[in-house]
Amino acid sequence: MTTISPARQGQSRTSGGIDPRGPQFTAALTAVVLVAVLLIAPQPIGIALLGVQAVLFALGAGLGVQRTPHSWLFRRFVRPRLSAPADLEDPEPPRFAQGVGLVFALVGLGGFLGGSDLVGLVATGFALVAALLNAIFRFCLGCEVYLLLKRLAPAGR
Repeated sequence: MTTISPARQGQSRTSGGIDPRGPQFTAALTAVVLVAVLLIAPQPIGIALLGVQAVLFALGAGLGVQRTPHSWLFRRFVRPRLSAPADLEDPEPPRFAQGVGLVFALVGLGGFLGGSDLVGLVATGFALVAALLNAIFRFCLGCEVYLLLKRLAPAGR
């Protein structure tokens, strides 16, 4: 994860640094939804839950992780009960990770709606593994892919 040092924390608050526990909270909620999808799908309610999760991923990828319902819940109910974070995090890697989650959710939806439940279950399972890695170990797989792609990008981009 890309962090912003405590020395730059005041500056980063205005430039969009985020509390790294927010994406971890989001991942925990996402994991609960995805477990429910795996338990209920291919029933319509399970597919609908995956559709809702796809919309949440799309909001995070499109508007930024700071502007999602999960972020609002974290800021309103969780963050006030915690001490200040040691570092703030660049919001771009988690935003990219939301886009990756969206791709897996859409593949899962396509599988379920197209009659290939195995594709739906596997894609949902991959998204669940990524969410659990973040929720439990604070290891954001999508963020790591973002950072790897950024390092591999030609200089000047």
